[in-house]
Amino acid sequence: QPERRQRQLLRAVDRLSLRQQVGQLTISSFPGSRPPPYIRRRLRAGETAGVILFSFNAGPPAQWQRLTRALQRNAHRGALVMVDQEGGDVRTVGWAGPVAAQPLQGSPATVRRGARTAAQQLRRAGVNVNLAPVADVPAGASAALRSRVFAGDAAGIAERTRAAVEGIWAARLAATVKHFPGLGRAVVNTDDGAATIGGDLRRDLVPFRAALRADVPLVMLSHAVYPALDERRIASQSPRIVTGLLRERLGFDGVVVTDSIEAQAVLDRSGVAVAAERSLRAGADLILMTGSASWNEVHPRLLALARRSASFRERVRRSAARVLELKRRLGLRLP
Repeated sequence: QPERRQRQLLRAVDRLSLRQQVGQLTISSFPGSRPPPYIRRRLRAGETAGVILFSFNAGPPAQWQRLTRALQRNAHRGALVMVDQEGGDVRTVGWAGPVAAQPLQGSPATVRRGARTAAQQLRRAGVNVNLAPVADVPAGASAALRSRVFAGDAAGIAERTRAAVEGIWAARLAATVKHFPGLGRAVVNTDDGAATIGGDLRRDLVPFRAALRADVPLVMLSHAVYPALDERRIASQSPRIVTGLLRERLGFDGVVVTDSIEAQAVLDRSGVAVAAERSLRAGADLILMTGSASWNEVHPRLLALARRSASFRERVRRSAARVLELKRRLGLRLP
């Protein structure tokens, strides 16, 4: 059955133009409360997999519904619509839950109930992917993400992470576990600067293993450096971490999405187009672009590479198939 489905997905990918295949590996963003012409065109043409929305894009429920309906109309009901809805201050949809931040969300059973309720609210808003939960294991009072992680030790965080994934999936919303392979010990958020996380990572991986056992559909990559795994490359650009650890050792075959490609830890090393190429070569499937102009650099570069290189073309094809499988699981129309 899985092999048959994979063949069907690859046939679906092969019916797309190369421009569309590359487009299915990108997530776009835009300012304002209405999709601008370039977003409408991109969605109609199948040249982006969907969008990430922010609190500035919409406010009351009716505005959210109007916006997401417009996006899906242009995408022929096939757009991934993503938000960051962890809880507490990190809530794109201000009127939806979880109201409490992750450290205060309670027992695994309470986390599961809260995640399901919040996911139902997000579905009503027209969202289908939540870029949560945070699965990082904090260490030390100076941990940059301490206010955004679940309470407990690694095992307790793993239980709550699994509960959140199950609660979100119960409402037919896709969860995204982040930031692989663990950003809990970072003293700087990679949005703001470079971070290096040394030492053994077995404790950090415990919640991610739990999320994979719960069939989490997306894993978000960290932009930190992990010298024990790869001394030179940030995780989102490391074949050792993405392909070697996540794909091969942990057996994840869902969608791997980068954290924001405009994070300072990325821009310290290259522009967004080079970073996107490096991430795809490492094994990522989706490039998350939180800057509205980034697609204009990323898509042409990836398309040019795919036209020149048969191996890169196959890399694009395989990732596009994973994205289409995610869309199928969410009941979206395939391009």
